[in-house]
Amino acid sequence: MSLNGSGWSTPISSTTTLSSPPSPYPKKIAIPKSLYENYHIPAYHLVEHIASRSRTSSSVYLYDVAEQVGFGTLTDKWSKTGKEIASVIKLQTRAGGGLGLIGRLSQGTSHDAGSNAVLTAYTTPAGLASMASSFAYLPPATSFSRLVIQVPAVTSTGEALALSPSLASLAAVWPILPNNVAVLFSATPQQTLDFAAISYQLTNWHTIHLFDHYSSSREVGHSLTAPPDPEDHGDSVHDVMCRAGYSFFEYSGDSEAVTVVVLLNSLLALKIKTFVTSQQINGLGVVIVNVLRPWDEATLQSILPFSVKAVHVLDDVPNPVTQGNLYVDVFSALWDGTNSRSVYAHRATPSQHQLYLGNDNSFLQFFNTFAPTRVERPLAGPSSLRKLLIFDTPYSSLSVVPQAIEELFLNRGMVARLLTDYDAFSKSGGVSAHRILLASKSNLTSVPPVAMTLPLDPLSSGEADFLAVLDQSLLKSHLLLQHAKPNSTILVDTSWTNIEFSHNLPADQIKSIVERNLTVFAIDSSHLAANLAGAPGPARDAVQNLIVHLAILRLYLGPGAEEAAVLKVAQNEYGEAVEGISLLKINAHAWSGLRIVEIETSSLPVSSNASPLLKNFESNAITVDQNVEGVIQTGRIGSWHDAAKHFLFPATYSPSAQPLRALRPEIPDHTYLVTCTVNKRLTPLEYDRNVFHLEFDTAGTELKYSIGEALGVHGWNDEAEVLDFCAWYGVDHNRLITIPVASEEQKMHTRTVLQALQQQVDLFGRPPKSFYSDLAEYATSSVDRHALLFIGSPDGSSTFKKMSEKDTLTFADVLKKYPSAKPGVEKLCELIGDIKPRHYSIASAQSVVGDRVDLLVVTVDWKDSNGRKRYGQCTRYLAGLRVGQKVTVSIKPSVMKLPPNPKQPIIMAGLGTGAAPFRAFLQHLAWLARKGEEIGPVYYYFGSRHQASEYLYGEEIEAFVLDGIISRAGLAFSRDSAKKVYIQHKMLEDSEALAHMLHDDEGVFYLCGPTWPVPDVYEALVNALVKYKGSDSVAAGEYLESLKEKERYVLEVY
Repeated sequence: MSLNGSGWSTPISSTTTLSSPPSPYPKKIAIPKSLYENYHIPAYHLVEHIASRSRTSSSVYLYDVAEQVGFGTLTDKWSKTGKEIASVIKLQTRAGGGLGLIGRLSQGTSHDAGSNAVLTAYTTPAGLASMASSFAYLPPATSFSRLVIQVPAVTSTGEALALSPSLASLAAVWPILPNNVAVLFSATPQQTLDFAAISYQLTNWHTIHLFDHYSSSREVGHSLTAPPDPEDHGDSVHDVMCRAGYSFFEYSGDSEAVTVVVLLNSLLALKIKTFVTSQQINGLGVVIVNVLRPWDEATLQSILPFSVKAVHVLDDVPNPVTQGNLYVDVFSALWDGTNSRSVYAHRATPSQHQLYLGNDNSFLQFFNTFAPTRVERPLAGPSSLRKLLIFDTPYSSLSVVPQAIEELFLNRGMVARLLTDYDAFSKSGGVSAHRILLASKSNLTSVPPVAMTLPLDPLSSGEADFLAVLDQSLLKSHLLLQHAKPNSTILVDTSWTNIEFSHNLPADQIKSIVERNLTVFAIDSSHLAANLAGAPGPARDAVQNLIVHLAILRLYLGPGAEEAAVLKVAQNEYGEAVEGISLLKINAHAWSGLRIVEIETSSLPVSSNASPLLKNFESNAITVDQNVEGVIQTGRIGSWHDAAKHFLFPATYSPSAQPLRALRPEIPDHTYLVTCTVNKRLTPLEYDRNVFHLEFDTAGTELKYSIGEALGVHGWNDEAEVLDFCAWYGVDHNRLITIPVASEEQKMHTRTVLQALQQQVDLFGRPPKSFYSDLAEYATSSVDRHALLFIGSPDGSSTFKKMSEKDTLTFADVLKKYPSAKPGVEKLCELIGDIKPRHYSIASAQSVVGDRVDLLVVTVDWKDSNGRKRYGQCTRYLAGLRVGQKVTVSIKPSVMKLPPNPKQPIIMAGLGTGAAPFRAFLQHLAWLARKGEEIGPVYYYFGSRHQASEYLYGEEIEAFVLDGIISRAGLAFSRDSAKKVYIQHKMLEDSEALAHMLHDDEGVFYLCGPTWPVPDVYEALVNALVKYKGSDSVAAGEYLESLKEKERYVLEVY
């Protein structure tokens, strides 16, 4: 088993696994001496390493709630591929769920009871609470039969499900634990590692180990020492702890304290300890509880100074009226019948616990409730400490930049810590926050946990010395700049120009910049990388990452940074070149591309309140790539309780999730969420055809496409029509419905009726013949039932053809035509099926436009046999798109590909919107020409009705002609002259050149558009070959057919 083979990656290439932090290995990194000294492996992975070995555990029970916080995924992977790994049993969390574990250990019920059955379970505090009632049936622990539970201490709290280290859910558990259960608490990475090993040394105890998973155990950048050998067994908890260098209680503070605060070992305990010791507060001490069970009164009494008069006990509780169990334990240990010492209870609810950790004012207010002297100054870290905060989106090409930054400083002999969290709910696709702490090596032991030092509390006054936003869209959706320290530096990776920057920023972001006196820098890494590395791909991603890395390094070094110094640092890490491109050249582009942005203040808000449109970042996810199975198999009407279950318990109720890029679970295609930035009509308003140009921003989506590919648009039905249908059908559009996922019929998802009928179900599509037969089953009228059965039968084919092709009836029309046939709406959704994506040729080259995709679309409309105006579902949806609206899309390969040799002649013939792929061709060819590459002859034929109204992209075509990209333009506008002229007529004028290119020069011919001109175009090419290449019509036709097999005669018609 190798931790280094668990999906971690290099710092320059992007990674697709977010549950395991990447392990960057630049050019000169030294190989760690052991797993424990490896800076790239967080402590919680080492806990899995210890617990999963077959000589430590016979079986590992992996509960779903543990996987949901990223704990156990490696154990599951290792069990399938590695040797000497314990078997893994995956379980769902439910009340009494611990009875299965008890059965495995009990005499008479399991053969494991008499063999080596050291069982390990992974769960969370909430999961532990659900199984705790089963522990009353635990048999005695022995060296060969006992239970160890590893618990990552992190809990979802509040409406936003923000993660918290609170143990409030266990308040009712401590009193009911049997006497043979030991409970250990760890908070630092080294403690987490050591206590995990100690859990297996305690041969006469069932053991629960709770470790901080909110920050410390997930931090990358710690070098740890090897833990005690798990097989070095001991009977006494005291002896085993002492042998490892620990005790039941840890005392810090004044040796003559009069006041002491007692609390369980946790991140908050570390904060109070650090505060007490760094502030050197006279008369105050802190007792941290490492071992709660067995409870040792004598040891607690012995470590308290004789001078102590007041003992304050802090308990995590679910609500203010719940009595904390630690208070009861401490009170019983210290009560001696006299008034010499007073014991006070403090109860911290999950929200209060969170405030004490993340907000200095709240912490000071709480601290001063027990401190003998009032404290006014918040906690300060080492003087050399620098705090970096980077926001981006999961799976973006820049998502590994933070790991590369941390690696750079580690290699330069500094202390570097990295912690990554996600907000999975406030933005589709999620938001990532990477917190990095940097300090000199001399401050190694005084660097506190990341979450404690750089909190992401919405009320933060600003802690980050440097803040970067690597996805410009986040500035329009989230309040991020409030986390920047006053007078600090901001970097934004953006395609906005300096003028556009202020206009695109919400007023509250501008206000943060002005009030905090932030210096804003911008860089367009995507554009710079495209200029250096060309087309999208791994090389371009690597260069883009390095450009951002260099920009951050330059800004970190400050105003005195020199280009040569930054280059030298980068060369020490990555060598002289990356992906074959000189580092000198990359650094020069990064240096010149970094620009300062002057912010216009005219958009400052009048109110001091934050804009309701901007959201706070909430750390509510540790992983974003859960992959679990659903269990429900039939559609049904539901309630909001169904939605809550799907939302809160995806492991049990939701469909198997692809990475978050699969944005529509009912769609089998790989989908992306893009943003409409341009919707421009190209034809005059008075013209009878609406041809329009669309542009979509793909930044942060990882969407890549090749020249000539098609964009699949997953369009929606018209909302007004859906609401009208719901009113007619008699169904509440706000009612919830649970229906199967189309791509996986065993999986389900819950949504409102409006969402289902508007976004998923093809209500206004044309029904197949089978729909009539299926619908007949639900008809209560004999007339309706027999009519539907007839249309669905072989004898009804002509009637079906008329209704489908002439009357163009939709599913909704059929239902209204036969109104007694009304299946339940959940069944109706299954009968109709899903909206299929409509595919449109992409009208842009990504090598030129970067994070953008363009379409050329014409609205489809007609009148049916009854004179009703009807519309194409998807073109209607696209025509109504507003700027800023999100659209789900996918990519479909196409036969429209440029020839491998750019010197080959190209002949393009497009009618109407068939010009779309050729615009992409021409953009790419122009890009090649600008780079100095030689391109072959390009003949461009375009046909439409009127030049004044429908010369699509005419200005661009004329520019391509002037620049020499288009060698010859044959333009046919059929209605502009008395005699109709079509593209085949223009081709006949160039017969000799076309014959020469196709026959002698390996030329390639493309036709895109409607099918009707295909015979005429084919005949024009045959005549050219006959006239100028001495062929007869049969041989010429056979030659053209042979070109199809060679992909040199390409048709994309519809």
